[in-house]
Amino acid sequence: MCGLSGEIRFDGRRPQLGAVRRMSDRLADRGPDGQGTWTRGAVALGHRRLKIIDLSDLGAQPMTDARGEVTGVFNGCVYNYQELREELRALGHRFASTSDTEVVLNAYQEWGTACVEHFRGMFALALVEHRTGRLVLARDRLGIKPLYLARTPGRLRFASSLPALLAAGDVDTSLDPVALHQYLSWHATVAAPRTVLNGVRKLPPATVRVVEPDGTERDHCYWRPSYTRRAEHADMGADEWRDLVLDGLRTAVRRRMVADVPVGVLLSGGLDSSLIVALLADEGQRDLMTFSVGFESEGGEEGDEFRYSDLVAREFDTRHRRLMVPSDRVSAALDGAVEAMSEPMISHDVVAFHLLSEQVSKEVKVVQSGQGADEVFAGYHWYPRLAEVAREDEPERYVQTYSDRSHADLARILRPDLLPHDDVSGRFVREHMATPGAQTALDAALRLDTHVMLVDDPVKRVDNMTMAWGLEARVPFLDHELVELAAACPPELKLADGGKGVLKEAGRKLLPREIVDRPKGYFPVPAIRHMAGPVLRRVREALQAPEAKRRGLFQESYVAELLAAPDEHRTRRGANALWQVALLEIWLQTHGIP
Repeated sequence: MCGLSGEIRFDGRRPQLGAVRRMSDRLADRGPDGQGTWTRGAVALGHRRLKIIDLSDLGAQPMTDARGEVTGVFNGCVYNYQELREELRALGHRFASTSDTEVVLNAYQEWGTACVEHFRGMFALALVEHRTGRLVLARDRLGIKPLYLARTPGRLRFASSLPALLAAGDVDTSLDPVALHQYLSWHATVAAPRTVLNGVRKLPPATVRVVEPDGTERDHCYWRPSYTRRAEHADMGADEWRDLVLDGLRTAVRRRMVADVPVGVLLSGGLDSSLIVALLADEGQRDLMTFSVGFESEGGEEGDEFRYSDLVAREFDTRHRRLMVPSDRVSAALDGAVEAMSEPMISHDVVAFHLLSEQVSKEVKVVQSGQGADEVFAGYHWYPRLAEVAREDEPERYVQTYSDRSHADLARILRPDLLPHDDVSGRFVREHMATPGAQTALDAALRLDTHVMLVDDPVKRVDNMTMAWGLEARVPFLDHELVELAAACPPELKLADGGKGVLKEAGRKLLPREIVDRPKGYFPVPAIRHMAGPVLRRVREALQAPEAKRRGLFQESYVAELLAAPDEHRTRRGANALWQVALLEIWLQTHGIP
């Protein structure tokens, strides 16, 4: 796990190594264990290293293959790197290290851009062919590892975070109206390739982009799972599906234990993270470290679920750590969390992950986490409502159910010149759901949530907050083979038992009943949800700052209405409307965007 950056020129000039170093410096938190730069011809690469696999200097990056033909930088982990190394060695490739980065370089030499199809893992990478000057960029199937891009005439820069690109300079920081529409419609999610800034884009998940020395580009999407039933599963019953899912999750969890350092678990006490702990215990893991976070109650809402995480820790005899955060610390931690955000994120648990990661990073470098199970196995309460409509009616039902606001609502919120002429967010949903490969209405919804909404909200949130402290988070529920299996699973088995039915049945084989049958919990941060004192003061400060007045993103009457009753205005999905508006402004100010 690391931070990568680089620049390629198309105008005959040398790359600006100083800009690459500034990007690399901005990524220091992602990789505190080492740094390096490399340049040749029109390309320069930068890297910050977090030592997880091959702790020696032989694993340092940028790395050049043994033949001296390809140099690359890599962020993430290829979990099957040991098997691939043996396969490549049998094909005549030589290795000087035991790192997965060297496996990536040799895999590219052997299979070209198709090498990504051999990788089981999470990754973003940049490879340079010495002979041709060609640059290859790639991202893992579920977009777990980020890759941001800033293109100007004659140049392309890329980095593991958006703030790193800002540190390099010369970025168009004007706001993208379509992205702003998505941000206010989809709980702060902005779908790839857009970001809220016109001058920054992100490589979509499951994409390989080849950039030629003259600046021409071509993209290849190398993974599109089918959300349809398969013939080989036709005779399977509920028990067989339960066992198949449990075996698939067991494999995913086992894969993510590959490391030369200890691996812990972020344990909320919910079904998903508890299953990870149970499977690791079942595999014979001893002295497993687990970590939980909780917050003071506000507005009558409890802020922790320690009773559940404690139960799991006792059941499987883990070395458990609890972090209780007082409300006055939430406001102080907010600015640090926003600084770590590559894009603005409004979910309350972003602060929780930031604070928890700070403590966890003092004890381990790698954790497994339960993100993704709700999208992959239909755990949210709105899925039954989406499943009950005809396939052709699904887009409108999804928009009504999932969106924070309608296009008409945005007309009274945004400055008029920032409002697109039509409902661009709704159009995105309709076009995505019309794509072939989803058999039922629920299949179409789960495909959209897993491959778009999940990538640019929960997954991005976990990456940003953990990597801010040099902590690698691995997400077994997003193992691509497990996702393929879940996509083929009959919808009724996923919807059963209030959602995630097939996963709950798997859990009953390993977990206490109190964990499997508990009400679904969320990561509550009451001080934010209810706009408690210190947080509200920070919100007022941001919205009344000179930069906010000068920018004028939101209509003054709407902002005044929100500030007059901070805890009363909710979006259709129940988010605090003031928080969503203010967080964008706080993010822009924090990152120095005029």
